[in-house]
Amino acid sequence: MPTIASKKKKNLVRGNLNPGWSLLNPNPTQLKDEIESILAEVDIKINGSRPWDLQVHNEHFYSRVISQGSLGLGEAYVEGWWDCPRLDEMFSKILRARLHECILRENLASRLFILGSWLWNWQSLSLSSQVAQQHYELGNDLYQAMLDPTMTYSCGYWQRANNLAAAQQAKLDLICQKLQLSPGMTLLDIGCGWGSLMKYAAQKYGVSCIGITISTEQIKLGQQLCAGLPVQFLLLDYRNLPNRQFDRIVSVGMFEHVGHKNYRRFMEVVARCLREDGLFLLHTIGNRYSVTYSERWTDRYIFPHGMLPSLAQIFRATQKLFVTEDLHNFGSDYDKTLMAWLENFERNWHQLRPQYGERFYRQWKYYLALMAASFRSRNIQLWQIVFSTNGILGGYHSVR
Repeated sequence: MPTIASKKKKNLVRGNLNPGWSLLNPNPTQLKDEIESILAEVDIKINGSRPWDLQVHNEHFYSRVISQGSLGLGEAYVEGWWDCPRLDEMFSKILRARLHECILRENLASRLFILGSWLWNWQSLSLSSQVAQQHYELGNDLYQAMLDPTMTYSCGYWQRANNLAAAQQAKLDLICQKLQLSPGMTLLDIGCGWGSLMKYAAQKYGVSCIGITISTEQIKLGQQLCAGLPVQFLLLDYRNLPNRQFDRIVSVGMFEHVGHKNYRRFMEVVARCLREDGLFLLHTIGNRYSVTYSERWTDRYIFPHGMLPSLAQIFRATQKLFVTEDLHNFGSDYDKTLMAWLENFERNWHQLRPQYGERFYRQWKYYLALMAASFRSRNIQLWQIVFSTNGILGGYHSVR
């Protein structure tokens, strides 16, 4: 049976939700009425009084959203054209009902963007440093104000935790247990960030660690946080890893930057660096279906050339390289993690305001709330996947 979203999307693209309405020459009043009608399906009102209702300050908002899609919606928020006290609740309602497919229609610009992502390798070695410069090197002060004390910038594990710090420690230990770490082992962390996992593994499990990142700011702070431990940071792209093998390999929150044209190469590098009896754990955000492009606003302002893989894309990339031992989805925990980051960000904003400014505040708040809603609505997922080279005799016994 067609969903509300699919039926309204078809009508909106044709421009016939109301007689005489046209995308080429829209009547502003009719355009507003149509968007109001769509949002009413999930109990969202324009200029309503509830926390998830939109407050529109510029009447050009409606035509901008229709003509520019998600890019226009995000830019309009950052520029103050509209507000919503609880962005996360608003987005969650829209995403759960897939109403974004009705309002954020495809246009020529978005189609060219998708085509470019198919034709070019936006995550090539020569372009890989762009995300570090635009996102991970914004300033360690920003991340120290937003994250937990371990500086872990990935999904926490909230099964038995009641705060962010506990959830992140539980996630770090979960990974170590799944990798079956023991003293004397060597661990390679691809996309190590500030070294929170390596620090935990070295302290709690007696493991020697090497981590690679493309961010000089992460290395600078990470070396301070891991001082005195058998932990080494390298400023290195995964494609330039030397011919050295490790007992265990892990990659947490980095695969989203690899790109569909490089998934196989990434896995081949891991296979080359993993010992015959080793384990590899991949922790990544994932999409419910395979795409070759990213969301336009996030691509432009948050994660340049980021791309969420599907399970099909991951398993296609690992064919004949690995045996899948375990798959764990705890994407709903990322909602709690992101909301905790948002709370920290807002609470500490007074310290950050002089350096970053109000435009950045709206941009970052929008990003965190949108991502939280995406996980809350189950629109995107968080997977931990454990691989072995040839399969573990007797089977792999995972933990939860």
